[in-house]
Amino acid sequence: MRLYDERQQRLYINGPERLRFLREANKSLLPVRAFCLTLLYTGCRLSEALNLTTASIDPESRLVSIRTLKQRDRHHIREVPIPPELADILVTLKEKRLDENRSDKDALPLWTHKGRPLNRITGYRWIKRVMDKADIRGAQASPKGLRHGYGVHALRMGIPLNLLSRWMGHTSMITTAIYGNAVGNEELEIAGRMWG
Repeated sequence: MRLYDERQQRLYINGPERLRFLREANKSLLPVRAFCLTLLYTGCRLSEALNLTTASIDPESRLVSIRTLKQRDRHHIREVPIPPELADILVTLKEKRLDENRSDKDALPLWTHKGRPLNRITGYRWIKRVMDKADIRGAQASPKGLRHGYGVHALRMGIPLNLLSRWMGHTSMITTAIYGNAVGNEELEIAGRMWG
């Protein structure tokens, strides 16, 4: 895992991009907004977000249960805390999905497109469309850029490495520690906290 590509382009969204993405996502229709904010606020992989169901949301404790898909040989679920506004949006989406389906199923896919579960290509396009509207261009303008941005942002906010590692579904804190390699404004901000 790395934070820069071969051409030294940043692979994570930075603080200003994060705010622009949030602003544009909030202007989107409910399913797109919920999808974008889930990736932004949980750091989950695109494929993990696509696998979320109505049963994945626990609004009372404000947790999303995410099946870690990188560990395919094991059934590993991680619970990731979410902010109140995302919990409200996901509850609204969950209720809408349950009303649309009117069946006894407990675990309906959270996102659909044209009557089918949302696929990877359409989910990617949703993210890219919001990135374009937010004027985020370059290697970081992707779902993976949101994931890496989540890791960098969490460390900037002082989240302990062991918690971040668990929330991101890493098997090793060594992988998570790479987010400490952020440079530029992020590095200056981290250093500034040390200087007082």
